[in-house]
Amino acid sequence: MAQYELLLPKMGESVAEATVIKWVKQPGDVIELDDTVLEIATDKVDSEVPSPVAGKLVKQLFAEDEVAQVGDVIAIIETEGGDAPEVEVSVAEEPVAEEKIAAIPGIKQLPDDNSPATTTDFSSSDRFYSPLVKSIAAQENISLAELDAIKGSGVDGRLNKDDLLDYISRKNGGTIKTATVELTPPPPQVSEVVAKKVESAPQPPISNKPSTTSVNGADEVIEMDRMRKLIADHMVMSKATSPHVTSFVEADVTNMVLWRNKVKNSFEKRENEKITFTPIFVEAVAKAIKDFPMINVSVNGNQIIKKGNINIGMAAALPSGNLIVPVIKNADQLNLVGLTKAVNDLAARARNSKLKPDETQGGTFTLTNVGSFGNVMGTPIINQPQVAILAVGAIKKKPAVLETEHGDVIAIRHMMFLSLSYDHRVVDGSLGGMFVRRVADYLESWDLNREI
Repeated sequence: MAQYELLLPKMGESVAEATVIKWVKQPGDVIELDDTVLEIATDKVDSEVPSPVAGKLVKQLFAEDEVAQVGDVIAIIETEGGDAPEVEVSVAEEPVAEEKIAAIPGIKQLPDDNSPATTTDFSSSDRFYSPLVKSIAAQENISLAELDAIKGSGVDGRLNKDDLLDYISRKNGGTIKTATVELTPPPPQVSEVVAKKVESAPQPPISNKPSTTSVNGADEVIEMDRMRKLIADHMVMSKATSPHVTSFVEADVTNMVLWRNKVKNSFEKRENEKITFTPIFVEAVAKAIKDFPMINVSVNGNQIIKKGNINIGMAAALPSGNLIVPVIKNADQLNLVGLTKAVNDLAARARNSKLKPDETQGGTFTLTNVGSFGNVMGTPIINQPQVAILAVGAIKKKPAVLETEHGDVIAIRHMMFLSLSYDHRVVDGSLGGMFVRRVADYLESWDLNREI
């Protein structure tokens, strides 16, 4: 018999850790090749970890609700025969590289491997700290009480290396430069009163197991599940970060509707895919972003970061009632067939909890279809760190005035509202208004004879 170490695999460039939410296999269970061993969750999406070998689960190295880093050994599998096969597992190298801290003026440096380090007892804290954070805290003589009071920006409010270095910098009144990033005290984005309320509010640990507690004969308290807590925190943060403004446009999409009705049967027969309005909306948004690239930006302090890629997220409602935003990468480089396949694939896998963590990362603009619920318009909340989100409403038949060479006439047309919420720090009304108008123009000018 040989033992195989199952590692937490790489889940995307920006994902460095995951929470174990459920062990599908228990010690002693037989595991076939590609069987799901456990379910994990990042701050964006839940996913499964399959086994690359067949054998028997011997040991679980992380309990449910514990956090593992990419590359950690999470389970031991006993395999038959000789040595366990060499299986290449992608491990994120970037977080490890970031742990190599360059010389930092004004604070003590981490010791070499041969030098002794001051130890601190972290057993009395319920909060998770990585080994690197513990090392920095020990070298800087930061007490556990002081460490517990620092607000973290990681998953579930965890304190990461950058949070701690930023705290030390502000404490010393300086700027810290590490090997990979320059950290400066961020400008205040909410009032001190709001900030104190947010920081002082209790932060219960995020669990994936919802529970209900009866209050009296009629009412009950329903505990938020893990994803709903993350959504709630993200929405509050977005409203506190960005001054939201929403502009509205009504579009005549009659030609678009008639064209789709004309081609949908032949398209499904040829491509084995249903064509919805969503890929048409995505195409129009991508074109408008090329016309107005300053809508495709993010904000970093006093800097505006202009994005080189057009990665469009599409908000998708899950059967649980929660929301997830898978991302179509480089949407401007796909034709309508490619967009249709991408939209259908991401939507189907989102509903079945089969998305990979990296497929919810890197969005530069978001589209949400409130019309799918019968709503004619909405005022969506920006998906940070983006600066704009477009909501498309339900398409309704309405009487409309048309200008013809013989004068004005009233006709039945397919009409819909588009509403763009944008960050007024960097997007003014002129840019926001022109952008949403340009999206409407692309939809209104749809060619009835377009080939696909």
